[in-house]
Amino acid sequence: MASEHIEHKLALLPDLPGSYQMKDVNGKIIYVGKAKNLKNRVRSYFKSSHDGKTAQLVSNIADFDYIVTSSDKEAFLLEITLIQKWQPYYNIKLKKGTGYPYIKITNERDPKMEITGDIKKDNAYYFGPYPNVYAAQETMHFLQKVYPLRRCNGYQGRPCLYYHMGQCLGACWREVPQAEYDAQIAKIKSFLDGNTAKIVKQLNHQMTTAAENLEFERAAEIRDQLKYIDITVEKQKIISNDKTQRDIFNFYMDKGWLSIQIFFIRQARLMKRESRLFPITGSADEEFESFILQFYQRKNAIQPKEVLVPKGIDANLLESALNIPVRIPQRGEKKSLMDLAHQNAQLKLEEKFRLLELDNRTTVGANNEIFDALGLPHGHVMEAFDHSHIQGADPVSAMVQYVDGQPEKTNYRKYKLAQDEGDHSANEDANTREVIRRRYSRLLKEHAALPDLILMDGGAIEMNAAKDVLENELNLDIPVAGMVKNNKHKTAALLFGDWDEPRDLDPKSQGFYLLERIQEEVHRFAITFHRQLRNKNSLASRLETITGVGPRTRVKLLKEFKTINHIKAASVEDIQALGISKTVAQAVKVSLQGE
Repeated sequence: MASEHIEHKLALLPDLPGSYQMKDVNGKIIYVGKAKNLKNRVRSYFKSSHDGKTAQLVSNIADFDYIVTSSDKEAFLLEITLIQKWQPYYNIKLKKGTGYPYIKITNERDPKMEITGDIKKDNAYYFGPYPNVYAAQETMHFLQKVYPLRRCNGYQGRPCLYYHMGQCLGACWREVPQAEYDAQIAKIKSFLDGNTAKIVKQLNHQMTTAAENLEFERAAEIRDQLKYIDITVEKQKIISNDKTQRDIFNFYMDKGWLSIQIFFIRQARLMKRESRLFPITGSADEEFESFILQFYQRKNAIQPKEVLVPKGIDANLLESALNIPVRIPQRGEKKSLMDLAHQNAQLKLEEKFRLLELDNRTTVGANNEIFDALGLPHGHVMEAFDHSHIQGADPVSAMVQYVDGQPEKTNYRKYKLAQDEGDHSANEDANTREVIRRRYSRLLKEHAALPDLILMDGGAIEMNAAKDVLENELNLDIPVAGMVKNNKHKTAALLFGDWDEPRDLDPKSQGFYLLERIQEEVHRFAITFHRQLRNKNSLASRLETITGVGPRTRVKLLKEFKTINHIKAASVEDIQALGISKTVAQAVKVSLQGE
């Protein structure tokens, strides 16, 4: 039986073509498949009975992921690429080679076309792979008739049969000029890249003529040839027509969360895909640009020859910072890949939100498991707090309330906090004290019901500050626990007690899932509130009101100083050093300090 997590993901699968990747408990890909309809295909693994190797595969699936494509042929091509890269255990048949054919134009003085199953580093031209071996062979035979190269074994002093049939350029009896081969190869490449309209039109005309002349066998042959061309030749978004190493970035934003997709195109193929999901405080474009800059500062990050970004992004700024060509595709294959990345980013974020909604319905026992882990009697109401700020600027706090494991959104609260310059830990302590004091002194005044447990996002600093205010200022005895995240921003531990001890809570339990949801929800709520405030009073909007500060000047100031406080601390000379005139630099200083 599938786990609850998988059951929820199955319910959210799209009715679209794509490639799916099955993973074990360690997150390792153990099987890669393709589907015309992801929902139907992936669900069949868990909703049907299996035996043998398939049953063994299903028993080892702990999670799955998928990449949406534009057609089932693209799904097939992506499947082969991912199998070649990851070599999953349950795709054993495809471990050596691909098992699928390519049409190859050999790299030699007198080149020829052939069918092969392996790609070698021999500077030959390879087209494919193709899902139908027979169709690939028939297409190659058709090309040998229309755009012949060499069909014979080479020079033999006399023309071969193929030359007499018009299917060989004549390497059997003469030295064929290189220009003739180049011209034919260019036509073959164009045809296999999908430019088939002219020839298809001719074949359709020939088929109609044959049928009118009652040559039905000939008409059937042409009909079959058209079918083979359709099966074999199609422009593929998932495979590029050139071999430039490029990374494609696109994003989708909703409810304060940014979803980013990165497609890594190598050897003219989509070799890898990465996804990122995180809450943001700034505008989507700014956060997206910042992400790309940081992405290539990672240890062992491999820079491509070209980076593609969507319309609206400052490609010139990124290019100057990365020293890599950054382009915005407007049409054609690259634009199609960009659209595909956007679609996958949107699906990924929508899946996250809908999973949270589904998970919120599964709270039987989860609430009690948290109280049991803390050694507390079973309670009903939990309130969680999180703060949001950027280097101390515009601090806010947010509170969410859960009743018996369900979010009680009518009782969510937002708090604008006092500005407080200083180190990070001091800010967290002061922010916690302020919001706890405001929340529970109000409940006392209103004689309202108090929660059974308070959860602080962050850890020991926030937890102890909250306990101090509750016990020593408000004389309240409400348990307080700290929710700690790891370096990947995932829920890691629950702290409780006088010694800030981590409490045992099974990471696979419903209680832990509930804790994750609470931590994500309060973080989302705080980030969204902060973003709303920041957009109303953002650095960019403040700068727009200053006379003489245009778009280029704003970009320079934002890129260099990041925050209002940093600009205030800078001298007029520091601002001038960015290529800004003294008059404008003075106007910036006077305006911001006047605030």
